[in-house]
Amino acid sequence: MSTVPQTFGYNSTTEDVLKGVSLKGKRILVTGVSAGLGIETARALAAHGAHVIGTVRDLAKAERTTAGIREAAAASGGGFELLELDLASLASVRAAADKFLAKGEPLDIIIANAGVMATPLSYTVDGFETQFGTNHLGHFVFINRIAPLLRDGGRLVNLSSSGHRFSDVNLDDPGFKHTEYQPFVGYGRSKTANILFAVAFDKRHRARGIRATAVHPGGIQTELARHMDPGAIPAMIDQINQQLAAEGKGPFQWKTVPQGAATSIWAAVVAPAEEVGARFCENCHVSHVVPDSQPLGMMNEGVRAYALDEANAEALWKKSEELVGETF
Repeated sequence: MSTVPQTFGYNSTTEDVLKGVSLKGKRILVTGVSAGLGIETARALAAHGAHVIGTVRDLAKAERTTAGIREAAAASGGGFELLELDLASLASVRAAADKFLAKGEPLDIIIANAGVMATPLSYTVDGFETQFGTNHLGHFVFINRIAPLLRDGGRLVNLSSSGHRFSDVNLDDPGFKHTEYQPFVGYGRSKTANILFAVAFDKRHRARGIRATAVHPGGIQTELARHMDPGAIPAMIDQINQQLAAEGKGPFQWKTVPQGAATSIWAAVVAPAEEVGARFCENCHVSHVVPDSQPLGMMNEGVRAYALDEANAEALWKKSEELVGETF
């Protein structure tokens, strides 16, 4: 891992943050490597010598979409393998964790990259609201089960989003049984949960030097938006641009996929552990706490205080254990 502090920002790419970094000998697990940010994250890590274990829901699809990762691994002397994992099914989550534990090979880093966004109201096979069940509970069970394989000094990076500012978690009604469902409120709850999970995981494992953090990759055009109305995104961009113009700023610009994957890689292998542990990062730096009254918008930096609150994190951990019927 790099020991040279460098300054990166909004436009930094995966190659920028990994310049001069060798990851030979590192074993890194990345969830959701069959599309978008997951492919680029795994490719960049493998290109710098890491052995990457990528989880996917559909092995057949992944065999087609991950050829570039295998090529990068072969060229660098790294490695790449696939593990079947459907985060929307606890049976699949537990089977994947059991298979991984049986091999007993240690890990240096886990990057929880997989996720869904703004889905219509639906439920996982276990009866959880789809976004909360997939983005949070699936990762909660999988990561906690394989946590014993993390080496001392290891790291967990949870991909969250600026979308966490849409909503705090609702532990009284996580499944929208008594609350009107709004896709982005559901997304916000799940992304806040990703941050709170990192806060609580960090607390439990830092005695071994293992630190956990959460990141916002930025606004990127990927398959994540497939559940949205095609007209919704241009409308959101228009709204953001009006807000930016009122603030005297230039128009919104999408990040490229290599720019979007840069923050998770920076937080995983470049940033000092004590700097990012139990924190929220974006644009390749640690973010600051902003008031709940701050307007929403992809160009606004900042994390809501409720997403870093230790008591909130502990309450979510307890509720998550109750929901999945497992204690960690």
